Amino acid sequence: MKAVLALVLLYVVTFLVVIQGASQNPVQAAQQNAAPAPDAAAQAKPKPIDPAKDADIRALMELVGVRDQVQDGVNSSAEQYREKLLATVPNNEKGQAFINAFVASYEKKFDADQLAEQVVGIYDKHYTDEEIKGLLQFFGSPLGQKVAAEMPKISREINAASRETGAKASREALQALKAQNPDVGQSARLGTGQRRWQQRGQGQNPSQGQTTGQPQQADSSQP
Repeated sequence: MKAVLALVLLYVVTFLVVIQGASQNPVQAAQQNAAPAPDAAAQAKPKPIDPAKDADIRALMELVGVRDQVQDGVNSSAEQYREKLLATVPNNEKGQAFINAFVASYEKKFDADQLAEQVVGIYDKHYTDEEIKGLLQFFGSPLGQKVAAEMPKISREINAASRETGAKASREALQALKAQNPDVGQSARLGTGQRRWQQRGQGQNPSQGQTTGQPQQADSSQP
């Protein structure tokens, strides 16, 4: 049982590393990369790992399918970006081509090898050499192999169920608030806010928004 729980922790750590990096706003990520802290290089330099433990960690990563987990994370984050861009670019052929080009470029630029090196360091930080050897023994067994094979599928199903439950809760919450605040919330929508502002801006006459150079947004406090 402890070994099974350890796998869950290993999987979650890897998944969170991928999602955390992928879920950053592209502009924020670019700003962070453009202006690193002066001592960032020194802080980021990992301490050397014992060669024998390093080899065991890499063998464990192979057994539990870390590469497949990373690829799942990349695919998931790419789809998240696609959904965000769909709400902000023109809904036409050029807009679709732009989104497809971004996703292809993102997947190409995602450095899975660099992430794998980070995961090695994470395993080294959280598990002793003896614990790694114990996990290797477990995942070398038939049960361990099944756990490793099924965990990504289980995680995807859990994520899908979570999204469905979250979507239902958000719809119900929005409907209830719109009923309680009919003068404010009738135009509220989930997930399409920026496109709606763009459409409103395109529909207004040239005399509007001249002081700011941008389309004026409707005052949501008015009926």
